[in-house]
Amino acid sequence: MSNYRVLLVEPGYRNKYPPLGLMKLAAYHGRHGRGDTVRLVKGEELDVLSEVWDRVYVTTLFSFEWHRTARAIDFAILAAGGQNERVFVGGIAASLMHDEYMSEPRWAGVRFIKGLLDDPPAIALMLSREDCDFGVEDVTGLPIERRVPDYGILDQIDYKYPVHDAYFGYASRGCVRKCSFCGVPALEGGLREMPPLSNLVHGIAAAHGPKKDLILMDNNVTASSRYKDIIAEIRDLGFTPGARMKAGGGRLAAKRRVDFNQGVDARILAKSPMYLREMATICIDPLRIAFDHLGVRRVYETAINMAADNGITSLSNYMLYNFMDTPSDLYARMALNIRLNEDLGIRIWSFPMRYQPVTLRDRSHVGKHWNWYYLRSFQIMLQATHGVVSGNPAFFRRAFGTDQAGFLELLGMPHAFIFFREYYETGDGASVREEYETLRGRLTAWQRQELLSLLCDRQHRVFGFRNWVGSMIGGQRIDPQVKNVLRFYGLDTKTRSEAEIQRLVANTVSGSLPHGIPDAERRVEDAGLYEDESAAGRLITLAT
Repeated sequence: MSNYRVLLVEPGYRNKYPPLGLMKLAAYHGRHGRGDTVRLVKGEELDVLSEVWDRVYVTTLFSFEWHRTARAIDFAILAAGGQNERVFVGGIAASLMHDEYMSEPRWAGVRFIKGLLDDPPAIALMLSREDCDFGVEDVTGLPIERRVPDYGILDQIDYKYPVHDAYFGYASRGCVRKCSFCGVPALEGGLREMPPLSNLVHGIAAAHGPKKDLILMDNNVTASSRYKDIIAEIRDLGFTPGARMKAGGGRLAAKRRVDFNQGVDARILAKSPMYLREMATICIDPLRIAFDHLGVRRVYETAINMAADNGITSLSNYMLYNFMDTPSDLYARMALNIRLNEDLGIRIWSFPMRYQPVTLRDRSHVGKHWNWYYLRSFQIMLQATHGVVSGNPAFFRRAFGTDQAGFLELLGMPHAFIFFREYYETGDGASVREEYETLRGRLTAWQRQELLSLLCDRQHRVFGFRNWVGSMIGGQRIDPQVKNVLRFYGLDTKTRSEAEIQRLVANTVSGSLPHGIPDAERRVEDAGLYEDESAAGRLITLAT
């Protein structure tokens, strides 16, 4: 029995799924592996600093979570007694931004792991006899990537992942595509097969009990040469349409589901009826089909129609925006889903995902056809709808406009009008909005462009938006008519009384959010919803 102490650190960001990489490291080090003492923390839990840990692992996820991740690495160094060489950092961001992490002077000596741990442990972890690393002899053992994850460590933290009662794994890794907006080619490379899913499912069930769902994180499972075999294996594991989890004590059996949570490729689905015919033989819920740009509209429509023909009516998609698209392009894609819902009698839940370069440290990227103000306005719309573009036609048109021109009009509105839609349309604030619309309607095209340029001035990030608006109104160099309209953009969205906020939010579009959103869909992994925690967090809480 080993007497080494191993600390696993997940940074304190919000995330939907448990840290699979740390769970596999726990399997390698813990009671099912080497027998080390293993502890998981979420964020910086100071009580662990009372001990010195022999090794500390830090996982990374989104590149724009650089600051939270940096705090986690600094914390890990403290937990390792200031011995940087005992700290190992891996995961998505550490792989895609490897050179940037390596170049931080205060992290000299930390082991930054690039890519997957798919070599024997001592090789994958870059262990060294010179550094007196324990485990350095393990040069032929089972790769950590292929181990059955240890679910037991999740009981050590208070954080509850929205999706947790599931078998998490991969049937394949990598992808056949090389999309310029995606980090998968750099992170995982080309498509390759993984061991049978039955090994994973039976291993998890034996060690940690049966799980209700099967969550597969393949990046392009339809491209696998074993696609039909993978689907057949899922059926054999009991995940067929209508399958339910066995329950004891007289409790109702819970409905099971399969989720390829990274989405499937419409360009492949549209090639043959086989793909969706096979998919319909498992309890897929939802079927996620990516719709990243209008260029794939034809194959996307074909795939949706084929899904409906095979009885798959619960669908979802990730909808990339802020890349090469325009706001009108995004609206067209959202509106297409509404039409498909109406024509086919299905329900597509869409999740717009704001593009950020995979090596950028924050969410500051603005696509060439977007601007900062439009991005923030759309973010506020998504806050009110929990990140979801509902499949309900009436709700969609109310939330995002009846056409592309209406959507653009909403994007350019004062944010208070978006936060408190009903209040400023038909409530006590209606006269304020009427005055705004009258004054804005008098602006020339040139003046409207000047107004938008002012709204997109990044100086407001330093002083705060409302303070910045106040300083612009007090200035002398702005066109008087533009200045008269600009003052509406300083209307408060934060400091009303809690009672008034609750009353107003109850009457906004968020209060009309239609029922029926699957529980697993109520949290997007990252839609950029929480950039302004002080305002958005409170609004979402009150609207739920």
